[in-house]
Amino acid sequence: MREALPEWPLFGMAGDVRPALRQAQQGKTPLALATLTSVEGGGPRPPGTQMVFADGIVAGYFSGGCVESDVADHALACLADGTPRRLIYGAGSPWPDIQLLCGARIEIFVERVASDDPALAELLKAQDERRSVVWISDGVKRLCATSAQPWDGAIVQAYDPTPRLVVFGADPTALAIASLGAQSGFETTLVRPKGPQAPPPLPGVAYRRDEPQAALAAIGTDAWTAIAIATHNLDLDQEALAAALPSAAGYVGLLGARKRLPERLAPLRAAGFPEARLQQLHAPIGLDIGGKAPWEVALSVIGEIVALRHARTSSEPRAATPKRETA
Repeated sequence: MREALPEWPLFGMAGDVRPALRQAQQGKTPLALATLTSVEGGGPRPPGTQMVFADGIVAGYFSGGCVESDVADHALACLADGTPRRLIYGAGSPWPDIQLLCGARIEIFVERVASDDPALAELLKAQDERRSVVWISDGVKRLCATSAQPWDGAIVQAYDPTPRLVVFGADPTALAIASLGAQSGFETTLVRPKGPQAPPPLPGVAYRRDEPQAALAAIGTDAWTAIAIATHNLDLDQEALAAALPSAAGYVGLLGARKRLPERLAPLRAAGFPEARLQQLHAPIGLDIGGKAPWEVALSVIGEIVALRHARTSSEPRAATPKRETA
């Protein structure tokens, strides 16, 4: 397995290992699932981070190169004998020659999972159905369910639906937002009502030509959905806002200058939209990083969405997100 690790660790670019789990399941090959269960003293990845090892498959990373090769060796051994392993690196480790440059202490749980394991099937089904579930396992017995009581010695790993991004627009800024969203792991759809038949040449980006209400109904929205409205067309912006704000989307952002925001919200207020929902609109969209080029705006938008997602899952307070003026 050590030799199977590529020279360039592109396997660590994606944080969600479920595509790798699905690949192993479809290939009917057993896999080793490694879960970071404890981090002390800081570290590059938080508890819950995972890696997958299977025949021809490596995904995820823990330390940026400090422990991955050794974990791969243990994963290979786990695949061979089926015995789960609890690995410790840093203080108290039986392998003092393996040092984490950050000085952290981490614990990793490695388990062998058969391709036909019912828990694996339920995990991937929940992803398809956009349901949150928890994975509970001691390496011998495992369960994947909406909620369940863990037993002694079991690890618990939560999985949320894959984040979804819907971008309304057609100009370079909208294309950049959609492209960066797809690269960042979002299920991304670009909506351009009455747009050309041919989709945009953006890898990983789906495309729809219908009106905003119909597009969102077809795509579906939930708390893990972000909507970025960047059409540079006031009428289309209004239609997109009228469709997005009543939806279940956890984030709705609007591209435009702050000084024009009151007049853009006036028709929505007149139509009876709740003030509380209007206050949740992120406008101007994105973090204030000082740039207005398409990729700079895209970086600010995806950055804001990710920052807010982590703020919702963090117990520590986070300062309010600063806003940027956008023409």
